[in-house]
Amino acid sequence: MSQTIRIASWNINSVRARIDIVERYLKEEAPDVLCLQETKVIDSLFPEGLFRQLGYRHFVINGMPMHHGVAIVSKLPLINRRVEDWQANGEARHVGAELNIDAAKGVRIDNVYIPAGGEVPDSEVNSKFGQKLAFLKRMAEWSRNVTQPTILTGDFNVAPLEKDVWSHKQLVNVVSHTKIEIEHLAEIQAAADWVDVARHFVEPSKKLYTWWSYRAQDWETSDRGRRLDHMWVTPDLKEKAKAHIVHKHVRGWGKPSDHAPIVTEFTF
Repeated sequence: MSQTIRIASWNINSVRARIDIVERYLKEEAPDVLCLQETKVIDSLFPEGLFRQLGYRHFVINGMPMHHGVAIVSKLPLINRRVEDWQANGEARHVGAELNIDAAKGVRIDNVYIPAGGEVPDSEVNSKFGQKLAFLKRMAEWSRNVTQPTILTGDFNVAPLEKDVWSHKQLVNVVSHTKIEIEHLAEIQAAADWVDVARHFVEPSKKLYTWWSYRAQDWETSDRGRRLDHMWVTPDLKEKAKAHIVHKHVRGWGKPSDHAPIVTEFTF
């Protein structure tokens, strides 16, 4: 008997500061699994209580104070939890686990928050950019060893396609859309033949964004967005993905993150 599972990913930009919209989102959309980035909280202070009240009783948490932090919260049982340190500096940027349900036995979910990379796309003058590229290289190495059905999601901080940004011409030398970042992301994708789920459903010629800057006075009208948040799957899961959506309206809620949640629906 098949089972439909909805997996969401959201850079929340502080889970405690935005707990009200997290609660609203879970009540309105009720994904089975929610992957969070930039939780900005140590593990002992992660607000598990609210999630448990809403039926999310399974957690994989990797947090740190004030910065970064990732978590998977799930209605479905999780096993074989794992943390990777692709920046080799102890920053909390990855968690992974395996779904422990009969319909999706052996399917992994890996949730990642790739470094933003600072403002200047030059490793010699901006160490943050160099760290980002090193992180991407290590992700490619990891991808070469992926051997089971896997869903890779999170804030990748790279918008690879021309229609993933509001202006390719104006952003081609801006961090998140530079040639070298796009090449590194392509290397990751090729390493495991990852399928970009969003672009499986929305053709590359159409604009698609998941992030809108806080700096915009009217973010919705100007619509100067970027597609920084991604959901990828190994080829064996491509046909399991039935729909993908960006919940853009959530960006307009009170005290929002600058990212909107993305959701993919799978049938196993």
